[in-house]
Amino acid sequence: MESELKTLNPNPAQIQPTQRSPPVDDNLTKDDRPLLKPEPVPPGPTQNPATTTAPDIEELEKKYAAYVRRDVYGVMGRGDLPWVEKLLLGLALVTLVPLRVVSGLTVLVLYYFICRICTAFLAPNREDEQEDYAHMGGWRRAVIVQTGRFCSRALLFIFGFYWISETHRDIVDVSFNGKFGTQVSFSAESKDQSQDSARPGVIVSNHVSYLDILYHMSSSFPSFVAKRSVAKLPLIGLISKCLGCVYVQRESKSSDFKGVSGIVNDRIKEAHQDKNAPMMMLFPEGTTTNGDFLLPFKTGAFLAKAPVLPVILRYPYQRFSPAWDSISGVRHVFFLLCQFVNYMEVTKLPVYHPSQQEKDDPRLYAENVRRLMAHEGGLVLSDIGLAEKRVYHAALNGNTSIPTVLHQKDD
Repeated sequence: MESELKTLNPNPAQIQPTQRSPPVDDNLTKDDRPLLKPEPVPPGPTQNPATTTAPDIEELEKKYAAYVRRDVYGVMGRGDLPWVEKLLLGLALVTLVPLRVVSGLTVLVLYYFICRICTAFLAPNREDEQEDYAHMGGWRRAVIVQTGRFCSRALLFIFGFYWISETHRDIVDVSFNGKFGTQVSFSAESKDQSQDSARPGVIVSNHVSYLDILYHMSSSFPSFVAKRSVAKLPLIGLISKCLGCVYVQRESKSSDFKGVSGIVNDRIKEAHQDKNAPMMMLFPEGTTTNGDFLLPFKTGAFLAKAPVLPVILRYPYQRFSPAWDSISGVRHVFFLLCQFVNYMEVTKLPVYHPSQQEKDDPRLYAENVRRLMAHEGGLVLSDIGLAEKRVYHAALNGNTSIPTVLHQKDD
């Protein structure tokens, strides 16, 4: 699952027509800037991480610091390991990995059958070319939500997150200069808000790993934005429909299709006004980082002008970092299953109620929430995004020369 929410005014001059993806929506789509300059690669042996010079590596790590791995396993998880680490991996491979794989699949299949039973003889809600079971009520919805939260926490336990440190900030008083020249002063005390007005329309969180999704499912069981292909996956497809996921579609079959951004806005407003409606959960950065940085926020979560609930996730580590930054999925899952204990720290801030100025300017709203989360979570603000992450990966994989892939970020 992923959420890549686009900023309001991209620079069209820097988007090549031949590289532009079919439009999904004005505010909710993948970053479609050109990843690599169409320059011919000079003849010679293909460059790879092993042959990259030290100055090149240092330059890459400075430019793309938000995606650099600094754990024992090195860049992209391909570093040379000491014999002690190899011994631990071998021991975990024959003990922990089989146990965790079998246990995880058991929990997943069990929850799938619970969802199958609860949705039996029911037609899914079909609106705006979406399909979900999140709006059904009664005992069916209660069983799906409660068992879903339990199974999600069980999966985290199986993956080594035996305990999760959660901090609730009931009072936040912060003053700083906003990016757009405004003075921001945010002071909130959640217990002073009425239950209705304090209910957020959407949860916004920094994005570090696919494990973020499991945590949010165990905490509040919200709806996510996902690729359309997720709905067709075995087991996961039905679960995503029970979550009420909004599927990104590249083509509309109906003339009155409002688009993913419109659907998300409606869901956010509905969740803010109706306590029984499923909550939306969005990752406004649009991609994952190494957990120490906060990327620019897309505006999709803030267009509805509803209050948001900021949540900050951190993954302290000693050997393997659970961050999904510059490492392949298979390698990441393997190392994660081999790690005996994993840690997660969660900070929940009070509900952020936008001012009238922020309601009128979603970019201002998004940036102020971002700066608040960075201040409270001790995160470093970065101005790079998904396109730079792809360029960094391409450079590490030796797809082209280092001077070619380093390009200036557009405004």
